[in-house]
Amino acid sequence: MDRDTLAERIVRAPFHRWLGLEVAKADASGVELVMPWREEIVSRADPPIMHGGVVAALIDTAGLYAVLAAGGSALGTAYMHVDYHRPVVSGTVRVRARALKLGRRISVAEAMVYGEGPEPLASGRGGYFPP
Repeated sequence: MDRDTLAERIVRAPFHRWLGLEVAKADASGVELVMPWREEIVSRADPPIMHGGVVAALIDTAGLYAVLAAGGSALGTAYMHVDYHRPVVSGTVRVRARALKLGRRISVAEAMVYGEGPEPLASGRGGYFPP
């Protein structure tokens, strides 16, 4: 799946569209999605910290799209594990994901969430059901 095709899929998915996801990269080696900071994703106001569920959703979404970009098929999430390393604070958020295994029953991907700096703020791995 190329960048333009992935961007079209994001627009058609209401939740992904609501997140405001933009595709920075999409090819067989992985995907990179960018999300602008918005007040609606904050769970703590002072200092503003992104809700952990939104962080998990970014990992889940990027993992699924990484499987598709690598030529696999994925309909939904079978399982997911998230590690939160540091709070995600204001600023543009990036999530990078790559497929680890393309399978007939389950495909697996890993993803890392970044803020403005080079250190990952969260990471995760998910398994995805085929259609």
